[in-house]
Amino acid sequence: MPQVAHPTSTFPARRTAGRPVLLARWLYAITALIILMVVIGGITRLTESGLSITQWKPVTGTLPPLTQADWEAEFAAYKQSSQYVLMNQGMTLAAFKHIFFWEYVHRLLGRLIGVAYALPLVWFAWRRAIPVGFGMRLIVLLLLGGAQGGVGWLMVRSGLTDRTNVEPAMLAAHLGMALVLLAAVLWTARDFALLARDPAAGKARLTLAGALPVLLLFVQLMLGALTAGLRAGYVANTWPLMNDHFVPEGIAWAGSLWMTLTSDPFLVHFLHRWWAWAAAAAIVWMAARLHGAGAQQQAIALVGLTLGQIMLGIATVITGVALVIAVGHQLVGALLFGAAIMGAHRLGTR
Repeated sequence: MPQVAHPTSTFPARRTAGRPVLLARWLYAITALIILMVVIGGITRLTESGLSITQWKPVTGTLPPLTQADWEAEFAAYKQSSQYVLMNQGMTLAAFKHIFFWEYVHRLLGRLIGVAYALPLVWFAWRRAIPVGFGMRLIVLLLLGGAQGGVGWLMVRSGLTDRTNVEPAMLAAHLGMALVLLAAVLWTARDFALLARDPAAGKARLTLAGALPVLLLFVQLMLGALTAGLRAGYVANTWPLMNDHFVPEGIAWAGSLWMTLTSDPFLVHFLHRWWAWAAAAAIVWMAARLHGAGAQQQAIALVGLTLGQIMLGIATVITGVALVIAVGHQLVGALLFGAAIMGAHRLGTR
């Protein structure tokens, strides 16, 4: 008499293989939240809202002020900051509530991302749904997200001394860590998606055609962060020349390239304008490689996002950093970076 396999006899093997489809969808959702976080961070910076909350309360800070007394206490704390003393003397409570809103939403979204990552991670681990070889990577991503919150607070603290804004280098570090986290989460999501299509597939490798465009784009985005931190977008509203000069007048060398990069708005604006073309050329090269590999849609998306980002950058300059256009520039920059990561992953699976 033939033996009939017990219905649960394949359960251990299924659990060992994990649930890559669910894991990929989860990490895609986290990626979308990180991009939204970058955009909200851009609005926070452009509206000068980042220093409106002067304390870091990871748990109790989840709730906003609920009474008039609570609002008065928050406003009184803000009045002790250099930003208020040097820039916002006489601000009304209503105006304070406006800048408080954006910083509060930015911090709240950071907490939401932490919960949206940590709780499903625990559930997937308990259900033994994580494929072999990915557990430690997912834990490292959790730690990286926690470190990003700490860097965010250090950035805020840098502006609570004798400044009216945060230190540009700290702003760049905060955005840089966000982009690293975005890249790592999205790359892992793509690994899971690859594993879902082919259980025998290996992890993608990083190739030169993938790494170089991503690196050049990352540098460009860091220059953008320094441009925002130094308010360098306001020093010239003409393109392609800066105030009728290719190399702008007014660059004040501060003894070293690093000191000048983190303090001189004319140099940073100039570099951000022209490094964009090196990054764009590398992205187009990546798109050509993707097209040759049969990933035509990814190639078209990369080129389209690159062109859109360049046009938004020019529009940001000539409109004197109009809020809506500047926010769009930041959004498309984050989307382009994500598309470049996906392109690098695709080239690493050939």
